[in-house]
Amino acid sequence: MPIIYALANQKGGVGKTTTAVNVGACLAQWGQRVLVVDVDPQANATSSLGIDKRAVRLSTYDLLVGDVPLPRIVQATGRERLSLVPASPSLAGATVELVNMPQREYRLRRALAVLRPNELRLGKHEESVPGDIQGSEGVGGGADEQYDYVLIDCPPSLGLLTVNALTATDGVVIPVQCEYLALEGLSQLSRAIDLVRRALNPTLQLRGLVMTMFDTRTTLSRQVVEEVQRHFPGRVFRAIIPRSVRLSEAPSYGEPIITYAPRSAGALAYAALARELLVGDGRLELVDVD
Repeated sequence: MPIIYALANQKGGVGKTTTAVNVGACLAQWGQRVLVVDVDPQANATSSLGIDKRAVRLSTYDLLVGDVPLPRIVQATGRERLSLVPASPSLAGATVELVNMPQREYRLRRALAVLRPNELRLGKHEESVPGDIQGSEGVGGGADEQYDYVLIDCPPSLGLLTVNALTATDGVVIPVQCEYLALEGLSQLSRAIDLVRRALNPTLQLRGLVMTMFDTRTTLSRQVVEEVQRHFPGRVFRAIIPRSVRLSEAPSYGEPIITYAPRSAGALAYAALARELLVGDGRLELVDVD
């Protein structure tokens, strides 16, 4: 069964999408089958993988609101073992529509249940999963598709879309920008994770914090890393993502950093982060990592 991680932080511009796309690409390059699920109405993960969000026929909006089965929405990205559930601008209205839906916090977990057919992942308020759980074959993935990792790119908020992601996930990866006030909001996010764990998803864990946009030229970046490590001992990944022009350029070409600039500092940093995940998840021996 796949390991599911949500990339979350209510603060915008911290590298959630960059981390989801590039860690996913690294894992796929090393033989892991990866599904990126874009639940951000800005659809940046979708664009970063070369998919035109305005041309998407079915998206996470249809998954959450329309009960369209997951396999019909999965798209190929043109990269081996890396698939995408795209977002579209229509997702912006999903929060309003979800408010009056029954068991609204479980919509994404129900939709992803097809990936775990041997595990009935019900919350304490749920009674059953949708009858059409198998769906039909879609573009780039079908009901028989299996994944090793599912990475959910969350919007920069703690609204219903993020709550759906936290309810559906095994663990949360929190990107933290190496700048002033980096810790601002982390306590609020930690409380939100605790609330979701108690009320909706008792197995939810904090997988770790990723320090992003690290500037080697400044003392501030080093101080921020030390401060976060002090507040979250043992929870900060060793791999630190540098501030990089190449990382900023790659999405405009619809490419992850490992294909756009494979020898860049950003590519090496995300490769190191992906390796840390594999080691922590006990899967490093299953892949060929140079």
